[in-house]
Amino acid sequence: KLAIMAGAKNLGENYPEEGAQKISEICNPGVTWHMIGHIQRRKTRIVAAHYDMVHSIDSLKLAVSLNNECVKMHKVMPVLLEINVGGEESKGGWMITDIDYEIACIEEIEQILDLNSLAVEGLMAMPPLHEDPEGSRQYFTKMRAIEEKLNRRFNNTFTELSMGTSHDYTIAVQEGATYVRVGRSILGPRPAKKDQSS
Repeated sequence: KLAIMAGAKNLGENYPEEGAQKISEICNPGVTWHMIGHIQRRKTRIVAAHYDMVHSIDSLKLAVSLNNECVKMHKVMPVLLEINVGGEESKGGWMITDIDYEIACIEEIEQILDLNSLAVEGLMAMPPLHEDPEGSRQYFTKMRAIEEKLNRRFNNTFTELSMGTSHDYTIAVQEGATYVRVGRSILGPRPAKKDQSS
């Protein structure tokens, strides 16, 4: 609430249910709520009902599930497609090759673009963490190249790039980010969860 009072208009959440509770409690129509974390398909109804934009569409199945929930609610959800720019097995998103920036399963992206209740606006990435923020630059540069390649194929559909965190957002902005995720810099570290055993 203090962040909103200070002028924050775009707030991001990593956890659908936790964020939905905050959205209901705060109930401020002047705030746009972004889902930036991983979404399980069984939670797409929560996301469709409470959030204004999704940054983390990482598969065709998730996109179809969210689209179906949005259809029921008669709404169109702006979304970003997650690219696994570092090729990390532990992260979601579409993989790319380093040689020519070809994206695996491009046909899946074509199918997502055809979903009537999702409005694909751009791309999102969470590159590998480097101690030196400058280490992220190569991945942000890749993302811009991928965006340009997709725009040549899909008639300039992709206009947003969500990349960069409190650790490396200045580098991300230099490389073309339109959204940066700087919650830690504004709100501080996430509080540790209480021990449920006591």
